[in-house]
Amino acid sequence: MINNDVLRRLRYAFDYSDQQMIDVFAQANCQVTRDQVCNWLKADDDADFVFCDDVMLATFLNGLINALRGKKEGAQSPPEQQLSNNMIFMKLRIALNLKSEDVLAMLDDVGMSLSQHELTALFRKPGHKHYRECKDQLLRNFLKAVQIKCRDQRQPAAANPEAARHELSNRGGPA
Repeated sequence: MINNDVLRRLRYAFDYSDQQMIDVFAQANCQVTRDQVCNWLKADDDADFVFCDDVMLATFLNGLINALRGKKEGAQSPPEQQLSNNMIFMKLRIALNLKSEDVLAMLDDVGMSLSQHELTALFRKPGHKHYRECKDQLLRNFLKAVQIKCRDQRQPAAANPEAARHELSNRGGPA
């Protein structure tokens, strides 16, 4: 999966502003500019589009872990030089403090069935005999599940048309 797409989806899922994106990078001791962030988030065919390399995405994910779970004591580990979908998945799981059951339920909510054994195989070391590579489709579905968990649950009741009608009728508005 393209790093920029992962960054875009995470920004949308967490409903982060440009400044909040910059702050997440700062949580991993990395200073980025608004222009850098904006160029990473632009459409692939935009003239100002800049590819987000693995180191910058790893830095963002490390910052997300620090922002959502708090920084660990001692020196921060350096960002990975190369990222795989498995590493991205693992870092998001850590950042959101998800147990295996939570991940499986989230994936089930977006129509993707995965067994406990398949899930644990994704988080094994690449040399392990039961290691399984995380394909783009699985990562996309997990990011969609993260969006549902993080963004859609924060939406006001008015985002639900039935709830909006109920809320308006309680205020004396049109039903």
